[in-house]
Amino acid sequence: MTDAPRQEHRHFIERSIVQLTLARFRGFIREPEAVFWTFVFPILLAVGLGVAFRSRAPERPHVGIVRSPAARTILASLQRDSSIIAEVMDDSAAARALRTGTVAMLVRVSGPSGVEYTFDPARGDAASAKLLVDREIQRGAGRTDPVSVVERRVTEHGSRYIDFVLPGLLGMNLMGSGIWGIGFAIVDQRGKKLLKRFMATPMSRVEYLASFMFSRLFFLVLEVLTLIGFGALVFGVPLRGSLFALASICLMAALAFAGLGLLIASRARTTEGVSGLMNLVMLPMWIFSGVFFSSSNFPAAVQPIIKLLPLTAVNDALRANMLEGASFAGVSGQMLVIVGWLAVSFVAALKLFRWR
Repeated sequence: MTDAPRQEHRHFIERSIVQLTLARFRGFIREPEAVFWTFVFPILLAVGLGVAFRSRAPERPHVGIVRSPAARTILASLQRDSSIIAEVMDDSAAARALRTGTVAMLVRVSGPSGVEYTFDPARGDAASAKLLVDREIQRGAGRTDPVSVVERRVTEHGSRYIDFVLPGLLGMNLMGSGIWGIGFAIVDQRGKKLLKRFMATPMSRVEYLASFMFSRLFFLVLEVLTLIGFGALVFGVPLRGSLFALASICLMAALAFAGLGLLIASRARTTEGVSGLMNLVMLPMWIFSGVFFSSSNFPAAVQPIIKLLPLTAVNDALRANMLEGASFAGVSGQMLVIVGWLAVSFVAALKLFRWR
């Protein structure tokens, strides 16, 4: 091939990738539901979770005191602590209140100088109520604390639930827009017989699939700026790490999930079939990868598998950068997992992709 035909072929490749990328952009903009799920829904979810789990004082445990001659003395001791709600109840009313969860525990006088605590240890508020109640009763009986204590109360951004969940929402959004946005579009074009027309052109599978990867880069900037900017401005979510490291994490995550979307759609023929495959891939990551709660809650035996999931690596890297100020080197382990998924999924998609 002489220089002129080779140069003409290169120009054709460049034009085809540009035009396909622009087509993906126009197709996305013309779908209001895609714009909503990509940009509006994560913000609404962040608002709902941020308000529902906003920082507030601990719930005051409700304690029932079984009526007896000494009940008023115990009530006076407990009323010295404003964090306890205490009331005197008849025996039957106290039993019913404990059974229905109205009170966290019951206090009953047993003998001339003893008390009995009745509570369900499976209830989280019961254990804290027992500690508070016992402390005040013992102090009312004359016990003194041998060590003086000084409290210094602070408010730190980064420890709230919204600080934890917003990086998880960003990772979930990158996964959803990458897998759904790309995988569904390819299968939809295959189902409409549009891919068969591309077979008649000199365009290769690499060029076609690369156009989807490039289209993700533009939407990536909008997704990240929208969600992180909203979290920082409205809820004060911190950004303690370098912006370069944050941008690198988001870029590699978007490409990795785009690669998974390409792989899932490489052979699927119907939108129903690819929808099932995408849910099969994403649902375990929604559960195990620490979007709404820490992945460390799962047993230690499955932690190595969870750490290898791409969304787990993305969420851990985002939280380390945003909340702990980790540098690019500090998230190198997670980045290796992300890059590994990117390379394997894109290469496998090239091998398995079919126009028909």
